[in-house]
Amino acid sequence: MTDEQSLSGDATGHPGSTPDMRVSHADRDQVVDILRDAAGDGRITAEELDERVEAALTARTVKDLAALTADLPAPPAEPSTQSKDLIKIDQRLGTVERTGPWVVPRRMEIRITAGDVKLDFTEAVINHDQLTIDVDLGIGADLLLVTKPGILVNADDLTVRLGDFKIRQFRDESNAPVVLRVEVTGRIRGGDIAVRPPRRTLGQWMRGESAI
Repeated sequence: MTDEQSLSGDATGHPGSTPDMRVSHADRDQVVDILRDAAGDGRITAEELDERVEAALTARTVKDLAALTADLPAPPAEPSTQSKDLIKIDQRLGTVERTGPWVVPRRMEIRITAGDVKLDFTEAVINHDQLTIDVDLGIGADLLLVTKPGILVNADDLTVRLGDFKIRQFRDESNAPVVLRVEVTGRIRGGDIAVRPPRRTLGQWMRGESAI
């Protein structure tokens, strides 16, 4: 690995940097973080860490910093926050969950023969204002949507032959700006769809606080 390759891809995060380009305080700090992680993994000794950190803090150019990380693996890439046009979930048994900072697509196709699917929007990454969910739920299939203020769910085009569709709204979300409209279409042939806010923890319940 050359000095230029090491730094342009790993250290400063600025693709196309030339070896003699001057670095910033943020570039130096980034390399120090890489070195500390390497020491924590046992890749370099404490003495090497001290020497390289001192060199990083006084580095002037891209080439100076690159030499300090040339023998270390590249840090993991940041997770993508780009929205997909379509996500398909075909669940026959068991449970599928989307929780935490998952990226909401523009459309979802959810087929559940017998199992559970949970979509938790409370920490989701929302890059657009419309999501269409086309469902096909069999007997014993359940879909749960956990929402937050500003997420509106509409199911006017949903066909329910056997099963239930239940929406539990927030007590007062009249002042919340709309961040996402969810259109649920398709059919329920024996399963259930529930839309509700997140459940409160015991501490939140005792303090009279909401879950969000």
